Amino acid sequence: MTDAAVPLEYDALIAAARQRSGLEDFGPDWIFAPFRVYLDAIAKEAELSEIGRFIQGESIIKGLVARLRRTDDIRRHPEILDEQVTVAATIVSLHRTGSTLMHRMLGSAPSLTAMHWWETQFPAPLEGEARGDPGARRAAAQTLLDQWLAAMPELLSIHPMSLDQPDEEVSLQEQMFMGLSPESFLHIPSYAAWSATADHRPVYEDLRLWLQYLQWQDRSRAGRAWVLKTPAHLTAPEQLAAVFPETVIVMTHRDPIKTIPSFASMSFTLRRMLSDRADKARTGRHWLDRLSTLMSRLMRLRPSIGEHRFVDIDYEELVKDPIAQARRVFAAMGRELGGEDEAAMRAWFGRNPRDGRPSHQYGLEEYGLTAEAIDERFADYKARFLKRRAVEAA
Repeated sequence: MTDAAVPLEYDALIAAARQRSGLEDFGPDWIFAPFRVYLDAIAKEAELSEIGRFIQGESIIKGLVARLRRTDDIRRHPEILDEQVTVAATIVSLHRTGSTLMHRMLGSAPSLTAMHWWETQFPAPLEGEARGDPGARRAAAQTLLDQWLAAMPELLSIHPMSLDQPDEEVSLQEQMFMGLSPESFLHIPSYAAWSATADHRPVYEDLRLWLQYLQWQDRSRAGRAWVLKTPAHLTAPEQLAAVFPETVIVMTHRDPIKTIPSFASMSFTLRRMLSDRADKARTGRHWLDRLSTLMSRLMRLRPSIGEHRFVDIDYEELVKDPIAQARRVFAAMGRELGGEDEAAMRAWFGRNPRDGRPSHQYGLEEYGLTAEAIDERFADYKARFLKRRAVEAA
């Protein structure tokens, strides 16, 4: 398999995507700047294994092919650009805070919609695919998911996935060579440093175009509002808020002592699939620094974004009574939760019991972390959003 690997070089990857799709035009060329930064960081820092180079190359080509196909479809069907997209809510939280529970619960409501996992991996119709019949893409996504779970069975305990569950648009951001996903899979500190100061507005303008495209493909979404979710939005919440002025921003809150090592464990699981030199402590330290910095920045930005646009939800309260917290989000969206939406959410919980999941095992020390270091980096965050929990514990 690796004999056919495409070199992780700009010209080779661009040529491979064009050859596989039979198309030439990638659309707006802004993505090529982050693409070059990304490839440079991979070459200098990622320490990929042979299989890692193959997987990474195929992932990049897959994203480039999807972009080529989207551009071609828009050329042939300009009405895609007339799709009216409403993003009612966006969940912007640290990892492992109950944000997936909230996203999938909201996404189950008939009045709302969210990306399915298979769409995040294959957002563009395949050649010859009839509109509204994505069977081939679903099959390809199932094959990919099976391969992931065979290589990383522990993912089921960290982030359960299935074809039709709502999942994160971070995979689309990865195809734009932006967001936090590249750092999750790869040790690329120079890319992370570049991303911290980059202009992310084109990412959100492009994301709106992807939503228009997905909505055009699936007519059942007409008249329904979108719910988005990924911690990657921590990188540019002000651009998110500007491009989607209609969205409320939902933040789920949980003690970082529980969440930071948990996500470090997930990131290490992803990194070791691509590199024989993945390091637990290095991974943990990266995410402690990166996420604490991003959260501090978001806290500073909230007044300028507009505090009225935020809904803060305590993890313990979410687990205790998720429907009550969903009702708060609906109220912030200017909607009333009831009828079919509430019934669908309750039915979703009946199909997805949280206690049926294998436990996720990890420890602070193995990821180079201490409780004291996490408390120090997140002191302001905990004082603001977890103060009541601290008082109850005392």
